[in-house]
Amino acid sequence: MSINVDARGLNCPQPVIATKKALDTIAEGVITTIVDNAVSKENVVKFAKANSCDVTVAEKGDHFYITITKGAANGLSLPVVTFPEDLGGTHVFLITQNTFGHGSSELGTILIKSFFFTMVEKEPLPKTVLFANSGVKLTVEGSPVLDHLQALAARGVEILSCGTCLDYYQLKEQLAVGGITNMYTIMDEITAHKAVTL
Repeated sequence: MSINVDARGLNCPQPVIATKKALDTIAEGVITTIVDNAVSKENVVKFAKANSCDVTVAEKGDHFYITITKGAANGLSLPVVTFPEDLGGTHVFLITQNTFGHGSSELGTILIKSFFFTMVEKEPLPKTVLFANSGVKLTVEGSPVLDHLQALAARGVEILSCGTCLDYYQLKEQLAVGGITNMYTIMDEITAHKAVTL
């Protein structure tokens, strides 16, 4: 079975959701999702790979054609990999602003630096740290906590910034640590794990 999903012009995370709905309708087969920006392409590819699908991408003009093969059609039989709990934390942090708390922004900057310094030093480390709204300002060049976030990433903590937020603040080209994500993945992470929101 072959299905085309035209997700051009859709805002994040709609291309991922449209792709998921199409994947859910088939046991095996091929889905081609068409998107018109790199962030949507990356998010759909990441989603498909996370669901053990084979993925290829073709760029035609301003559009990306993402071919996703599900089930026996991809010729792969992938093992399920599990990790013991003691290899890392099971909680996630959602950072929604670039300072800690409300009130003095100067104090908030001091506190956010202290917060991430402590996170690097404390065990167990979180599974994922998600950044949204002005929180994405912490993952770009010139961030006061960039060294701490890079240290977390080097130790296996997943650092993800909301693509829509990076676009809004015109910071996508300055992203200096971690990857770009979407609201679908953010919702998945905070509902599947112990989530702390700042």
